[in-house]
Amino acid sequence: MVSYDKLWKLLIDKHMSKTELRINAGLTTSALAQLGKNEYVSLKTIEKICSVLDCDIADVVELRKN
Repeated sequence: MVSYDKLWKLLIDKHMSKTELRINAGLTTSALAQLGKNEYVSLKTIEKICSVLDCDIADVVELRKN
């Protein structure tokens, strides 16, 4: 299972809202909704997020075992 909990914690640490992330990374509202539901998003979406937050993939995505 994919989890984006690290992303939400990182946003808090950087004092950035989800809306600010969406705008700065050029994400769609549906991509943000998918992230909120821990659903699949493209690697391109993750790349945009990492670029805006200046971080690595492991800082926003976590694979969890059921």
